[in-house]
Amino acid sequence: MHTSPFLGELIGTAVLLLLGNGVVANVVLKQTKGENAGWIVITAGWAFAVTIGVFVSKAFGSTDAHLNPAVTIAFAFATNDFSHLVPYITAQLIGSFLGATLVWLNYLPHWAATEDPGAKLACFTTGPAIRNTGANFTSETLATLILILGLAGISSKNLGELAIGVGPYLVGILVWSIGLSLGGTTGYAINPARDFGPRLAYTLLPIPNKGSSDWPYAWVPIAGPIVGAIIGGLIIRTFTL
Repeated sequence: MHTSPFLGELIGTAVLLLLGNGVVANVVLKQTKGENAGWIVITAGWAFAVTIGVFVSKAFGSTDAHLNPAVTIAFAFATNDFSHLVPYITAQLIGSFLGATLVWLNYLPHWAATEDPGAKLACFTTGPAIRNTGANFTSETLATLILILGLAGISSKNLGELAIGVGPYLVGILVWSIGLSLGGTTGYAINPARDFGPRLAYTLLPIPNKGSSDWPYAWVPIAGPIVGAIIGGLIIRTFTL
């Protein structure tokens, strides 16, 4: 089988979700080695997950390594080239579901050991610290806008050529910064696939004593990042960053 952009986005996103939601599971599930390790561990784990996911995505054929529908949408608006929307986003959604399923498999004995259904859901989806739809939507929009502008800055021609292989590390630092500074309100989905695919997996998987999948909230980590992405893409296009 040959590598391809579709395969790269799929495998890269699966790795992103396996490592990203994996660190959440390690921190919040009972009787793990990382139980109660805290927010710094989660944000760091997600940052590293992004870096490794980007490397894997490129290795399997996606030179863009978006791993995120919001990024794909943003750069479609920035370049006025929408040809990648359907294949990339389809691959990202499949990959996110597979990655979340692997998290379930990796922590298989710990679901029954964990009594709190909210903790189990947190291993798959994002959720608000304080449920306020307007504020939650704004947080996701703003955090995603910063993600897009940060990515534009990393790839800006004004900075000159980056050393080969440096880019994924800078993207990881960007995501770490967003998590530390802006993520405390909603858990910083900043990626519609990151929330939708795992939420669907949580709904379908045989997790002992699980609770609601909270689908009424699910539109926020989808719509917020899309709006932030469109705004970011239009800013990039306007200023040709």
